[in-house]
Amino acid sequence: MPRTRVLFLCTHNSARSQMAEGFLRALAPDRYEADSAGTEKTSVNPRAIRAMAERGIDIRTHTSKRYDDLLPARWDYLITVCDDANERCPFIPGAAARLHWSFEDPSRATGDDADRLAVFRRVRDQIEGRITQWLAERKAMADT
Repeated sequence: MPRTRVLFLCTHNSARSQMAEGFLRALAPDRYEADSAGTEKTSVNPRAIRAMAERGIDIRTHTSKRYDDLLPARWDYLITVCDDANERCPFIPGAAARLHWSFEDPSRATGDDADRLAVFRRVRDQIEGRITQWLAERKAMADT
């Protein structure tokens, strides 16, 4: 059975979309194919890598990609995880369904390393909760 294809999109593809991709790959690898991209290409934030490693998910090999590079691939879901990407990309050809989940940008956190990492952890946990909820909703719909 083909897996549902999901593209997570944020501005820099450095934290939120990378963490979302990591969670979906870890939580439902048999049912979903996940990727992530940004409206701009940067690099994966080391604090995102560290926060995900604390959950046992390794995103060290993830790379930052621009969404243009992943088109015209067909996506079952396009999920924007930041308001800027939601506004800048109102339509992506090849996406069957579009969702928007707004998460704070942890890369804008201030303070010392511990303060900044705490923000990454909070956003990570929010993303994990949202993906877990979404998977449960999709499973319930499939079961009915």
